[in-house]
Amino acid sequence: MTEPQVYIITRPTLDLKQIERFLSSLNLKWLRTSGATEAEELIEFSGRVCYLSFGEKQSPRSNGEYIRNLITSGHESVLEHASWSLLLTNISRAFTHQLVRHRVGIAFSQLSQQYHDEGEAQFVMPTELASFPEARAVWEAHSQSSTRAYELLKSLLANDSGLAMNPKERNRMIRSAARSVLPNSTETKIVMTANARAIRHFLKIRGNILGDYEMRLVAARILNIVKAEAPGVFYDFKVHHLPDGSPQVIQVVDETASTPD
Repeated sequence: MTEPQVYIITRPTLDLKQIERFLSSLNLKWLRTSGATEAEELIEFSGRVCYLSFGEKQSPRSNGEYIRNLITSGHESVLEHASWSLLLTNISRAFTHQLVRHRVGIAFSQLSQQYHDEGEAQFVMPTELASFPEARAVWEAHSQSSTRAYELLKSLLANDSGLAMNPKERNRMIRSAARSVLPNSTETKIVMTANARAIRHFLKIRGNILGDYEMRLVAARILNIVKAEAPGVFYDFKVHHLPDGSPQVIQVVDETASTPD
């Protein structure tokens, strides 16, 4: 398989007319920062509602400074208002087994092996095997044999006339049994919808694991996407490249903090 792909399929949007309607009802004015993205403005606006810090009560902080202050002050709950939906493909089920542990602030919808036939499944080879021909040969042989076993199990179960159930449940049963021989390297696809705070947590926990190339690679690609969407929200994360050229997500600690306005 080719390397993991990450597609952004939804992003935060603002209805500025409704925001202006709200502010006008209180004779308030929001001094917006030029160039801020909708995700960043959503976070700033939500935070300012907590104090009604608009107009005369609004500090001279820029949008980026305001968000940075929220983060360094520990007020990251405001970041939960901004969320993105990402489609991840060319990833292994071994990767998604770890990814779906991050349930707080993230929703997942993954390709089902019960309803999708895996007879032509692809496999994601661990990058670590690329420079070891003998190990790669073992991996390829096992992948091929698992596919043959999958098809054989489907065929044997499909010919068992003693399985009395409706076609939908029969297919589910057959694929459920057959998938048991497929390895963790089987390629899959998953949609994840995550808020900014949850993404920051994922990047912090998973982006720096030296022993997991696939996790680091996906984390780096997610960071590149969301940082372009909201630079001020992910200002303290960056992609570092190790001597072998592989990516590593690191967080730069920002010790500046003050009270949010």
